[in-house]
Amino acid sequence: MQILPLVLINLRRHRWRAAIGAAGIAFGVAAMLTIIAIVSGAIGMFQRLLANDSHFLVFERNVSDLFFSSVTSAQVASLRANPRVAAAQPVLFALVSSPGHPMITCFGLEAGDQRLAKARWIAGQPADFGAREGEIFLGERAAGFLAARHGDTVAIGRGTFRVGGVFATENGFEDGGVFLPLKAAQEFFHRGDAASVVSVKLRNSAEAAAFRRDVESALPGVIALENREFNSSYNSFRILNFTAWAVGVCAFCLGGLGVANTMLLSVFTRIRELAVLRVCGFSRGQVAGLIFGEAAALAAAGITAGFALGAVVLFALHRVPQLQGYVRAEVDVSVVLGIAGTAFITAAAGALYPARFASRVQPAEALRYE
Repeated sequence: MQILPLVLINLRRHRWRAAIGAAGIAFGVAAMLTIIAIVSGAIGMFQRLLANDSHFLVFERNVSDLFFSSVTSAQVASLRANPRVAAAQPVLFALVSSPGHPMITCFGLEAGDQRLAKARWIAGQPADFGAREGEIFLGERAAGFLAARHGDTVAIGRGTFRVGGVFATENGFEDGGVFLPLKAAQEFFHRGDAASVVSVKLRNSAEAAAFRRDVESALPGVIALENREFNSSYNSFRILNFTAWAVGVCAFCLGGLGVANTMLLSVFTRIRELAVLRVCGFSRGQVAGLIFGEAAALAAAGITAGFALGAVVLFALHRVPQLQGYVRAEVDVSVVLGIAGTAFITAAAGALYPARFASRVQPAEALRYE
């Protein structure tokens, strides 16, 4: 006798119980998909912010976070003097506060930074950046939550600044940030002549190895990493990815408990039926396969519903103005396969004990079971 028809029959007989088990898996899939998409979006946004049409990122060696990195103006000048370097753009990262907004990202840039040229200027123009003292520039989203327009005065940290311009970018961090000329930012944050990181674009990308050797010999206090190297080694990125998967697995564990409960109740209410199957010639393996088949069917239904629910949530979040740039509406195929595999493993683990119990049912005793 084929097992698949029995699996479908048993699930239809206990449709509400099966629906609850599948719902547990579905919520786990949706939660994991959403969390990973948000984390991947944040990481990708920060990567694009750092890369900025460059080949290398240069920052202080052995620093725990880029916010604490210091690359001096002398080191920046040395990088620019390297004949292999086409452009070197220093950026200072810091956090500032404003009334009602305790944490805003601040960027210190030079007037010739490509971010300013590529941005869509809503008020002011790139030539205004750094032209007058006491001016600050806002990303479009920052201007929105600060309720500030071109020409207004805003309180940032312990100072007040006139808004010299407002511009929009595709990057969520930048769009929600405030911008100061690099020298003004260094003075405001008491950083001397230091920047946090330098984006380096080479004249010839084939000279990457030679450029790295130049930096190691001439500037021992800093490290140069290609963008892909930085993306794979930066601790904050690894921590975020690990956290996303850990939270997702915890959600799946709850779904697995739901499957375990569903399958265990199914076994206990069908002991006489399982005994009849054994008498009719079903082996222990076939009985266990029946339970695992039902769990796999629940997982498949839950995965399908979970991906649909997750896609709807991501579609909605992607269109929330406050989250522009922070949420990726698309997810890599490897992530989808990883989530699906985790769901099936969770469902199988939840069905392990019920399947073992069912396979050990003794027909003679089970037929007398009430």
